[in-house]
Amino acid sequence: MPKKTTFFSKKLISWYLQNKRDLPWRNTTEPYFIWLSEILLQQTRVAQGLPYYVKFVKRFPTVKNLADASEDEVLKLWQGLGYYSRARNLHSTARYITEELGGKFPTTHAELLRLKGVGDYTASAIASLSFQVPAAVVDGNVYRVLSRVFGIETPINASKGIKEFKTLAQALIDKSQPGIYNQAIMEFGARFCVPQNPDCNACIFKDICEANRLNKVSVLPVKSKKQKIRKRYFNYMVLLSEDNKTMLQQRKGKGIWQKLYEFPLLESTSEIHPNQLNKWQPYLDFSKKFDSYSTSLYNETSVIHKLSHQHLYTRFWIVEAAPLDDLGIPLSEISNYAVPVLIENFISDFYRMKN
Repeated sequence: MPKKTTFFSKKLISWYLQNKRDLPWRNTTEPYFIWLSEILLQQTRVAQGLPYYVKFVKRFPTVKNLADASEDEVLKLWQGLGYYSRARNLHSTARYITEELGGKFPTTHAELLRLKGVGDYTASAIASLSFQVPAAVVDGNVYRVLSRVFGIETPINASKGIKEFKTLAQALIDKSQPGIYNQAIMEFGARFCVPQNPDCNACIFKDICEANRLNKVSVLPVKSKKQKIRKRYFNYMVLLSEDNKTMLQQRKGKGIWQKLYEFPLLESTSEIHPNQLNKWQPYLDFSKKFDSYSTSLYNETSVIHKLSHQHLYTRFWIVEAAPLDDLGIPLSEISNYAVPVLIENFISDFYRMKN
């Protein structure tokens, strides 16, 4: 193993230095920018995350600028990227670093782990890229590369697998240039050792790759059975009043889209037929708020919005009502609110149809 370990690290770094992409966060060791990029790129492809990184750096060039912003402003800038808890944690951590740590990022892996929203992977990335701490990163790309090259069939989402892969990753890291090594293995997994149909004949590891030798590239890495997908049925009541106002409400609690805004939501156990609406108690309770109104279904076919462990079957109901007065917000101001992409897509489509 030691010989294979040394060969692996040197070969990987050599490949990276010749093939790496020129990305803005690779041209700095400033922990703020590296932290920002790592949070943005969690569960996100580089092509999607890069424009957000540019926007955030332009709007918040320092961690203090980010800390001084309102949470609503951060959520609005994050809109469309998904997994909004990342944005809330980003803002909370910026405030903590500014107010409690004097604007200075922790320099060790253990201290970085104490930051809200920072797990082992992110702490390892910041520690190695900013402070040259030999802490190995392990993400989806790393799991894929290591499981294939070393022929590991332990499930990557089991506690045994998580420990096994972390131990191997730590043994492989080049201690003299840990930041370069970590970027190299992530880049190799993202661009070459891809999930489907990698070009194994052109791979730098084709002579030592166990998955290639045993014809197991398509089955590695192994993942335990996925969690069952939950179906939910959302009915959004889109108020359109005679005084050109609508209603938005902020989501509370620990569920999806916490602190984002949405139209009044009535959740049902199945799809509601238009003929059933006037007999459905949640709708009757909702409509008591208005003196006069009429309701029509905007989309007969539900919009299916897929999240990691749940699918939302969504219908939008247009409720034309008498003046809302102090209850509503002007339609002209709706774009000022941070909303889930599901709502943003509806708003764009609705206004396009009206115009």
